[in-house]
Amino acid sequence: MGSFIHENFILQSKTAHNLYHQYAKNMPIYDYHCHLSPKDIAENRKFNNITELWLEGDHYKWRAMRAHGIDEQYITGDASAKDKFAAWAKTVPYTLGNALYHWTHIELKNYFSVDELLNEETSEKIWNQCNELLKQDDYSVQGLIKRSNVKVICTTDDPTDDLNYHEQIANLPDFDVRVLPTFRPDKGLEINKETFVPFVKELEKVTNTSFSSYGEYVQALEGRVQYFHEKGCRVSDHGLSEIPFATYDNSELDSIFQAGRNGEIVSIEDEKKFKTAILIVLAKAYKEREWAMQIHFGAIRNNNTKMFKKLGPDAGFDSISDQGEVAAPLNALLDAFEQGDSLPKTILYNLNPIYNDLIGTTIQNFQAGSGIAGKIQFGSGWWFNDTKPGMIRQLSSLADQGLLMHFVGMLTDSRSFISYSRHEYFRRILCNLIGTWVEDGEIPNDPALLKMMVENICYNNAKNYFSIDVN
Repeated sequence: MGSFIHENFILQSKTAHNLYHQYAKNMPIYDYHCHLSPKDIAENRKFNNITELWLEGDHYKWRAMRAHGIDEQYITGDASAKDKFAAWAKTVPYTLGNALYHWTHIELKNYFSVDELLNEETSEKIWNQCNELLKQDDYSVQGLIKRSNVKVICTTDDPTDDLNYHEQIANLPDFDVRVLPTFRPDKGLEINKETFVPFVKELEKVTNTSFSSYGEYVQALEGRVQYFHEKGCRVSDHGLSEIPFATYDNSELDSIFQAGRNGEIVSIEDEKKFKTAILIVLAKAYKEREWAMQIHFGAIRNNNTKMFKKLGPDAGFDSISDQGEVAAPLNALLDAFEQGDSLPKTILYNLNPIYNDLIGTTIQNFQAGSGIAGKIQFGSGWWFNDTKPGMIRQLSSLADQGLLMHFVGMLTDSRSFISYSRHEYFRRILCNLIGTWVEDGEIPNDPALLKMMVENICYNNAKNYFSIDVN
């Protein structure tokens, strides 16, 4: 049997073949949102085995293994690395129809030249083949990034981080990939969560101040935005369970802040007021520095209390949420930014695909007057939507309601250093979709026009959108 991952995988027409191989395949990668460890990059981590590289922190795989009845010992527990890999290999055949089956075999093919299907019978051979290659110097973290043709990486970082690892990376003599921080202030907005008070205390510590008012708190956040800016940051990210919006008087904000910092639970309405106010302040700070603001919304997190207490967050117990009202607060929030002349370049990612057309139409309300093509973006299919159907839905909604030609394209959103194959997966899906439109006579078979579209979405739009110099 030939390789499952062959040169025309997913590409179902001659036009799709040409678009992918002529234009998409060799474009560099602009990874503007991920969860890679800057420490691992700075220290050029070497992996002892494929389990460390592939299964550590991968809650996508963990969820599948649990669904297959694998004991937690072989997922996040104390089983050996080899036994954990064998448990994953046993699970893989049962992921047919899930993007994990595609990702798994693309990654094995691209990085380890594995053409066989991973299963219980091939587990031992593939374990040995991968581990032998991981011994080589160019299979270090920096080596894997280089071989993936990556130009820019934006990690995800807490506002209180000192960003020392980013400084170390910037000073590496033989590593010219731009690795920059992303400002992620979620803990500073979530006034009713138990993480708020520790965040405030840590922010006081790093800014060497004691906050006696909401105004001083906001000033400290703005100071950290400037600190990140000086370290090269040009992107922020906000993970919101729901889009907040409430009108408020400035006089209310101090008492809300004081209640929150004292560990008191504020009302839902006061929580919305606080979040709205902070987002408006930060949006203004971002716009002044020509940053892009990312807003991810629609996840309901840590739903299994027993497992949350055992493993903590980001362990695979999150799912899609169904916020009752999205259109009104989202439009109102963006309008508040606009009215205050503080609407930055903004990328919106929704986790629930029922809102795709809602996002597609909303972004068009706020494109005017900036002179920036695609200033407000409908972000790539995120998390549970970075699948083939999810990507097609997102691309189709954006094309229906806006200008697909200006789309900034795929991101990795991963903790794995071989997840760059997701860009290949996206590019194949993109080229197949465009190829289908051409074959069906819906768009012209104009090589120059198609080349521009594919190359723009794969890389050029991101390069032009973000205020980051690329080597």
